[in-house]
Amino acid sequence: MRRSILAASLALSFALPALADDAVQMISANAAYDAEESMSLTFIFHIDEDLAEQDVFIEKVAGSGEVFRPTGATRNMDAPLYAPADAVPHTPLQIENTGPWPRGKPLGITLGDWFSARGSGHYTCENGSGVVSLQFENLVPNGLYTVWHDFAIWPPTKPFLGFYDTPLGSRDGTENVFAADENGSAKFAREITPCLQLTGEQLISELAIAWHSDGETHGPMTGEFSTRTHVHMYVPLPKRTGL
Repeated sequence: MRRSILAASLALSFALPALADDAVQMISANAAYDAEESMSLTFIFHIDEDLAEQDVFIEKVAGSGEVFRPTGATRNMDAPLYAPADAVPHTPLQIENTGPWPRGKPLGITLGDWFSARGSGHYTCENGSGVVSLQFENLVPNGLYTVWHDFAIWPPTKPFLGFYDTPLGSRDGTENVFAADENGSAKFAREITPCLQLTGEQLISELAIAWHSDGETHGPMTGEFSTRTHVHMYVPLPKRTGL
């Protein structure tokens, strides 16, 4: 009996290194890095995808006290922008949901100012780490902004349930903040680990920038859309390599 136990122990001791090697190989295989990526980024507005602008509002009739979401058919670029009196959910795929809502605070800019913004950049991913480099012009002068990595189920749910928003960089929202200068120009660069999750078979992915009209960021949360936080532009991310 003792000989049988000893033989089994010896066999196990010789097998352990082999098992350990197999485990290391398995872990290494599962920890394989994302495919290398390198892409240019061009930011767009919601109206560029035939959607209504989400988080800024205009009065169609001055003095009416009712505000609407601008659409591609809106032509008055001199129209002042407002927040609604109460928060309106950010639901871009509910195309028909354009208002009206009771008018809230003036935002101090016009629709033409809003649409004059431009944003571009570059993204690379290599060996499990990514670099996002962005530049903007004609943002809200001296505006406080944050950068978000957003996801939504695709095809979308009916009714659309919205996006899942995560701060770019640290999950506590301390690395996604930037400010425009007095001319509305700004630059933002961040190294991230892991790389960005790109669009998949059942998931759409994008980067978005949000202006905070309350002059505050909200850590890992976006802040209340339409009254405090206003998505200014975004860039849809392509499908990941291999799909």
